[in-house]
Amino acid sequence: MRKPNILWICTDQQRWDTLSCLGFSGAKTPNIDALAQKGVIFKNAYTQSPICTPSRSSFLTGMYPIAHQVQRNGNSHFPPHLKLVPAIFKEAGYHTGLIGKLHLSAAQNRIEMRPDDGYNEFYWSQHPNPDWPEGHDYHNWMVEKGVDPLKAYAHAHGAIYDGVDTSVHQTTWAKERAQDFMRRSKDKPWMLSINLFDPHPPFDPPKEYMDRVDPDSIPDPIFAKSDIEHQKRFVGVDQQAKVAVDPTIPYHPAAAAKSEGQSHDTPPASYDAKRIRAAYFAMIALIDDMVGELMATLDETGQRQDTLVIFMSDHGEMLGDHGLLYKGCRFYEGLVHVPLIISHPGRFEEGAKSQALVELVDLPSTLLEAAGLPAPCQNQGKSLLPLLTGKSDLDSHKPYVLSEFFDALGFPGGRGSRGSMYFDGRYKLNVYHDAGEGELFDLENDPQECNDHWTDPGYQALKLDLMQKHFAAMMVVSGAGPRRIADF
Repeated sequence: MRKPNILWICTDQQRWDTLSCLGFSGAKTPNIDALAQKGVIFKNAYTQSPICTPSRSSFLTGMYPIAHQVQRNGNSHFPPHLKLVPAIFKEAGYHTGLIGKLHLSAAQNRIEMRPDDGYNEFYWSQHPNPDWPEGHDYHNWMVEKGVDPLKAYAHAHGAIYDGVDTSVHQTTWAKERAQDFMRRSKDKPWMLSINLFDPHPPFDPPKEYMDRVDPDSIPDPIFAKSDIEHQKRFVGVDQQAKVAVDPTIPYHPAAAAKSEGQSHDTPPASYDAKRIRAAYFAMIALIDDMVGELMATLDETGQRQDTLVIFMSDHGEMLGDHGLLYKGCRFYEGLVHVPLIISHPGRFEEGAKSQALVELVDLPSTLLEAAGLPAPCQNQGKSLLPLLTGKSDLDSHKPYVLSEFFDALGFPGGRGSRGSMYFDGRYKLNVYHDAGEGELFDLENDPQECNDHWTDPGYQALKLDLMQKHFAAMMVVSGAGPRRIADF
């Protein structure tokens, strides 16, 4: 049997509750829904970090952040001793390609320094704004089409605005590069990573997609009046939004205009929550159209049955929940609960919805086992293949999931916060280690995470039990270093 092609689509900062196939109002994702009908959707998938680089380092190595130690965005380089999944596939004879972000090391005013990533073809684009040196493939593509990137993005300022036309959008670039790669590679096994920037802020869908979205159809942010005071407890814990803002307060453009320095990393202090959420869902609608066209290309080239497809995101987005925008050292569902769909018609279950707790760190062992390749000794994930093939209970995988933050964001006033999460499917324990604070939520009775039991006298025995389990779980995955080759 031919080894499967791998089409690995990873969005950036997409929440789990953005797919219409899971019943979320306002979402327009018919093509992603169709992909789920041809595979398994994991309803309880969690990221190992709410920040890009540590999360990507985990799902590309099969290691938890505390083990791989790539904890920061903006680090100087990626450690050369760590083995990346695409490099393993390349060594096994696969033709490999990357379109979009790699984001394993710093990419500020430079093309990212490549480790031994294993990609034969490398079409790199960190984010769409034209502030990069030569080698930014999205900009090269725009120039090929006769478009000046500087003029196209001259209006691109702030946290929300009308994006460039669909015909020259970064998602369209990724689609076209992917279609070309798949057509050229059909005679040999291939692995293609498409790492989109959207729906990461700024919120800038093309106007035609923004016009398709009814802001009133999208649920309001999860917010309780107590959130403002609650977030004051964590004022010293790193978060891109410095303070919580009541998203129910009527929006005043004049106040928003005074919100200085807002960008894709710095959210505005005052904002129109409905408009931002509509723009976010519009960006996802554009991604959904891309997914549909890529699946059509697989069908046209006769490769659909030979291709394992993953659709996922590296982490989520607060989107106004609990008064916060963007991301940081927090572990609310909007940040750590991510979409995950895996499809391979004829080989995997189809139209199945798994309730199992799973983690992105499980993906390397899943892909390698599906391709009949051994996992490296560094691997800490647990393969999902038995669930995908119907050989084990679709709703049972792990007793808990973990997520971490350690000095992940570099910005003025940051303290290098360290936090971690332990979630057993009902109780979620968040510990902000350097701040002496934490949170304890019962998601069975409080799925919106509005009632924190950290200091509740009636929950102290449970809190102690979860703290012990959390500590033990983190120690188990902390890493043992090089492979043992002797008994003494």
